[in-house]
Amino acid sequence: MIKVISSALLAFCLAGVARAQEATPPAEGAMNAPAAVALNSFQRFEMAPVAMGAPFAGQKGNEAAKTMLQANLDERVGTVLAEWNAKAGAGGRTLRIQPEIRYVRFITGGKRFFAGGLAGGSSVMVKVRLTDADTGQLVGEPDFYQHANAIGAAWSFGATDKTMLIRIASMLRGYLQSNYEAPTAISISQAPEVQD
Repeated sequence: MIKVISSALLAFCLAGVARAQEATPPAEGAMNAPAAVALNSFQRFEMAPVAMGAPFAGQKGNEAAKTMLQANLDERVGTVLAEWNAKAGAGGRTLRIQPEIRYVRFITGGKRFFAGGLAGGSSVMVKVRLTDADTGQLVGEPDFYQHANAIGAAWSFGATDKTMLIRIASMLRGYLQSNYEAPTAISISQAPEVQD
């Protein structure tokens, strides 16, 4: 009995530490600045692989999140860029899109299965640097933040941990599409129920 209580207390304390390390979410209604120019002033678009540095790189859960985010970006953003590149023809200016995970805490399915909500919440902050590939001039630097509630993730067996990465990819796609015709401010965060 004492061993069970001790294990539960340890799990509770570890969950508290995990929550304390989560990223500070942006203020409600915080917006990304519009791109410096309409993105249709570029004829070519290239997206670099997702980058992730210390202290997040090398951790099993975070590496899994990076791999999933990359797949979601390839699917949701890659198809849009392929369409834009196909209609542009040869030559012209190239926009380089460089996504970087600036913060991540991702609870894998195994941890979620064994610890449920006690494993804590997942969250991710991605900064995307848009530059003119020829000149290096900064065109935009939007941030995108998402999280998955610990209890909701437990009830969904980790599905909400994964869908927050889908939302990040959809938000970047939305930023690019919204800024294609004219510079437009876009939200840094998005309600969890909004996804595709």
